[in-house]
Amino acid sequence: MRARRVRLQVDERRLKLIELGIRLFSARSYEDISIDDVAAEAGVSKGLLYHYFRSKQKFYVETIREASLHLRRLTQPDPKLAPVERLRAAIDAHLAYVREHSRVYAAIYRNGVGVAPEVSTILEEHREAVMRNFLKDLGLKKAPPVLRAAIRGWILMVEAASLDWLTHEELRREDLRELFVASYAAMLGKALELEPRGARTAKVMRRVRKESL
Repeated sequence: MRARRVRLQVDERRLKLIELGIRLFSARSYEDISIDDVAAEAGVSKGLLYHYFRSKQKFYVETIREASLHLRRLTQPDPKLAPVERLRAAIDAHLAYVREHSRVYAAIYRNGVGVAPEVSTILEEHREAVMRNFLKDLGLKKAPPVLRAAIRGWILMVEAASLDWLTHEELRREDLRELFVASYAAMLGKALELEPRGARTAKVMRRVRKESL
């Protein structure tokens, strides 16, 4: 029982350090933060910090990983909502996160891979999680090539437009959200058009499009 408690304390301390990392990287750039800064902010020794993270780069990677997981939780589709409202709610949550954590979001998608190659894997895991959410809504376990290309393209468009929004704040969040909703409908519609007739996938896609978008 004691070993479990010690493990819990270790996990809690590590999580608190990562949460601190998210706050720090949301306010300052990677280059402007040193391990000494992190240790001072956390109120721990630099040696203890190195016990959890072998380097500043590893600390950064784990911070980005947790930020990605947190965004996934925030944007998890709500099954109680109608499909189109489910999409709007997820997009709203995404844009709220982008606005609140603008610096860390921009750092991840603009030069995160340059800081640490592992960030590329984290981004791909995030995109695949979003893909699975859409496929679940469509009642599919696997996306046919046309549908996968459509959803993948939409995800990358959302990332790029979100970054652009951070430097063009005159664009209203509600307008950007509706742009994302409309573009998803258009992509889904074209994928449906290109899907071979009579396929089960096309049938499912027609139903979902009719019900939601």
